[in-house]
Amino acid sequence: MANDLPTLLPTQAREENFGGVTYHLDGELVPVLTVDVSRQPVYFEHHILLWKHPGVRVGLRPMKGALKRMMAGMQIFVTEATGNGHIAFSRDGAGHIAPIHLSRGQELHVREHQFLAATGNVDYTFARVQGVGNMLFGGSGFFIDKFRCTDGEGVLWLHGYGNVFEKTLAPGEQIDIEPGAWLYKDPEVRMDTVVDRLTSGFFGAAANFVVNRFTGPGRVGLQSMYMHVPTAQ
Repeated sequence: MANDLPTLLPTQAREENFGGVTYHLDGELVPVLTVDVSRQPVYFEHHILLWKHPGVRVGLRPMKGALKRMMAGMQIFVTEATGNGHIAFSRDGAGHIAPIHLSRGQELHVREHQFLAATGNVDYTFARVQGVGNMLFGGSGFFIDKFRCTDGEGVLWLHGYGNVFEKTLAPGEQIDIEPGAWLYKDPEVRMDTVVDRLTSGFFGAAANFVVNRFTGPGRVGLQSMYMHVPTAQ
């Protein structure tokens, strides 16, 4: 049924108000996020600033678990914007900026390196995923970023490659996604790795077919221009 298919998230927003900020999403190939930070600070990934009003101040915001982050080779500071006026962000790559509205206590798990920006009341932590990493990343594992709204309502903006789609899974419902194509998931959604051995029958040729299997209940985000990751042979 068509309503069971993943749904394309909005690619444009004008004067959207949520979480103490007003924001805009503009552009097609390389979208731009513009946020009014007069009432609520916003922190963001390094090197994505496009322009800002002179009244907006930019500084560093320390991350929780700095020692753990440093040992994992991850950044221990993010950049934060405060003051009166607007600031605009754009990543140097084609894609889709997806705004995720979070209520108090709500959490979202996000693929590493796809965070763009968040309101100041959204906590940013991470966890290493070892099981999937052993199959897909030669045993080194990979990280999932965890964002949790701690007070009131907040906004998390993610950058997806290509376009971003969302699928809401019912309890026990499953979807298989290419390992480079998933973008985010609710914490209640379980993620497993499924590996099938493909053989051609010619000269013993074989290859692994790998997917991540997501089991509901909850949301899963997909990006259509997915990131290829190495797979075990």
